[in-house]
Amino acid sequence: MKWTDTLRIAEELYDTHPDIDPKTIRFTKLRELIMALPDFDDDPDRCGERILEAVQLAWIEEAE
Repeated sequence: MKWTDTLRIAEELYDTHPDIDPKTIRFTKLRELIMALPDFDDDPDRCGERILEAVQLAWIEEAE
């Protein structure tokens, strides 16, 4: 997975961390969780606020 795979990342986060409320997560923690996903393989420096926002929104939608 790459940073641009926002929907797939959100699905993985939903499955891996069902106890976390995506509405309240800090971007620093979100970034850590994404980079810890087993299939994630991208440069940490390519991540920006827009990507984290997109992942967070997709995760919220997945949770609802």
